Amino acid sequence: MQQTELAQQAVADVVQPGDIVVDATIGNGYDTLFLAQLVGPAGTVFGFDIQSAAIQETQKRISEFAGRAILFQSSHAELISHLPRGIVGNVAAVMFNLGYLPGGDKKCMTTTESTLEGLRQALELLRAGGILTVLAYPGHRGGDEEAAAVESFLDQNAPHGTLVKQTVADKPAAPRLFIYRQ
Repeated sequence: MQQTELAQQAVADVVQPGDIVVDATIGNGYDTLFLAQLVGPAGTVFGFDIQSAAIQETQKRISEFAGRAILFQSSHAELISHLPRGIVGNVAAVMFNLGYLPGGDKKCMTTTESTLEGLRQALELLRAGGILTVLAYPGHRGGDEEAAAVESFLDQNAPHGTLVKQTVADKPAAPRLFIYRQ
């Protein structure tokens, strides 16, 4: 099973119809679509990406569920500033898939600084029993530093829940999945 599927499986175990969820890095919209299907017509997905191409691709992918998703062309470091008041502490799931937009400009990618700020805000957003997933890719420029920083941040700042760390291969450049359950 791929890391993306493992992340989705963990989220599916938590999210219920009517929940509020966040896709912090929408990319091509696969997680956004998955989340829109999970929350059902009464739920809401908030999605973020800095690239207009990601927003456009995601809008196409989720067209039949568009009423469930609100997309922002903005950094994951600015989650809370775009969300409605009262949402802090009420989000069932936040998903991050770091790196660059597949098929897009590989020079435009997540950074350690923005990711750590996004994670800090994501932890504030989660409700009791909520889940945070982070898929990090150490194999590209800056990816090693970002993956190590994510691991360190979660080890230090998520002490009250359960943190699972997983790789599919015992290689330094293998993708790393972090699953935190509040």
